[in-house]
Amino acid sequence: MAIPKPKLAHVVYRTRQLEPMLKWYANVFGARIVYRNPALAFLTFDDEHHRLAFADLSVIAPDGEDTAQAPVGVDHVAYEVPSLAALLETWEDLKAKGIEPYWCVNHGMSASLYYADPDGNQMEFSVDCFASKGECRDYFAGDKIGQNPVGTEYDPAEWLARLRGGESAADLLAIDLAAPVSPIRGRLEVLVG
Repeated sequence: MAIPKPKLAHVVYRTRQLEPMLKWYANVFGARIVYRNPALAFLTFDDEHHRLAFADLSVIAPDGEDTAQAPVGVDHVAYEVPSLAALLETWEDLKAKGIEPYWCVNHGMSASLYYADPDGNQMEFSVDCFASKGECRDYFAGDKIGQNPVGTEYDPAEWLARLRGGESAADLLAIDLAAPVSPIRGRLEVLVG
């Protein structure tokens, strides 16, 4: 089974020129910031909760450390899938074919599985955590995202079992802010202070 009807959702860039990048995307796309902290900025230009995101490497990797996240450029391209069941059932099918995500995280506004293709290009497949795009945008404007802008990791096998056992997708998608902040994506002390 392939990912069912994925829709392009957003692109994340790594940059060492955050202010010029934000200005450029505002001028070219009419993009506006929906959330920003010292290391991250999320922007949209339509009804989507975010279409673009920027990771400021001058904050995340100030010394230009030789890590996978240090070079500027595209970090990943994200695709939205229609439901949590579709996301998790596709995870199960891909895993059986030897294709596994390197990161499973509930960001609060979306729950995601991150994969890398054979060349190392990174992509995210996600489902919104709320019933509407407006509620997802409200999450960016609220105080919860500031408590944990990265998200909490989850086990897709556990979630799929719980979903098949009758637990609602809404209950599974509600972020647990008491859970540990995911350590996989960079310097969290910078992101969550």
